[in-house]
Amino acid sequence: MSAVPYIAVVGPGEASSQELWIAEEVGAGLAGLGAVVVTGGLGGVMEAACRGARSRQGRTLGILPGDDREAANGWVEIAVATGLGELRNGLVVRASDALIAIGGGHGTLSEVGFALKIGRPVIGLGTWAVHGVDEVTTPGEAVERVARMLAR
Repeated sequence: MSAVPYIAVVGPGEASSQELWIAEEVGAGLAGLGAVVVTGGLGGVMEAACRGARSRQGRTLGILPGDDREAANGWVEIAVATGLGELRNGLVVRASDALIAIGGGHGTLSEVGFALKIGRPVIGLGTWAVHGVDEVTTPGEAVERVARMLAR
C-alpha cells in the first residue's frame, strides 16, 4: 500500500437510511486512519462516505462519470471529471488500495468484481455475497480490517 492509503467506499447512489449511516461512519473512521476516501463522487453512499470523512478533516477524492467537476457532491475535496460514464468504476478501483462495499446495485457489483480481479482487498457491509469479499457487520469492523491491512 502507498504511504497515504487510498480506500474506496462504494455503494448505491440511491441508498437506504441504514446504508447512508454506515457509509458516513466508515468515511469518518477512514479519515481517522489518515486514509484518502475515494468514491464515485455523486450521491447516496458516495456522498455519505465523503461527509463522514470531511467531518473528521479527512481527504476525499471523487472520480466522476461525467464531464463536469461541479457535479460532485459538496463533500468531495478533489473532483476528477472523466467523461467515461460507468466505466469510471474501474478508475475508482485502480486509484484505491482497498475497497469497502456498502449495499449495492450493479455498479457496486462491477467495482467489487474489478477489485477482486486485480487483487485489491474488498470488505463488504451488506453487499454482494461474492467469493473473496470479506463480509463484516459494522462500520467499526470494516475500518478495523483496513487498519489491520495498513499495519502489515
